[in-house]
Amino acid sequence: MAEDFKFELKEHFGVLSESKGGWKVELNSVSWGERDAKFDLRSWSPDHSKMGKGITLTQAELLELKKILNNMDTL
Repeated sequence: MAEDFKFELKEHFGVLSESKGGWKVELNSVSWGERDAKFDLRSWSPDHSKMGKGITLTQAELLELKKILNNMDTL
């Protein structure tokens, strides 16, 4: 028997975009399965009861991504 999937939104940092249906691509701090929270970038339904595919990053990974984005000349 499958256990319930547990997650907890710890902190909301911002919205990158919003669809016509109200779903938002957000950067949040999320605890998955009662583990330590990580940075999470994915789409969420308006009430945060459903989610789309996304990526989860450690603080070190997020800082590396920030460096890469800051060094991109094409943005």
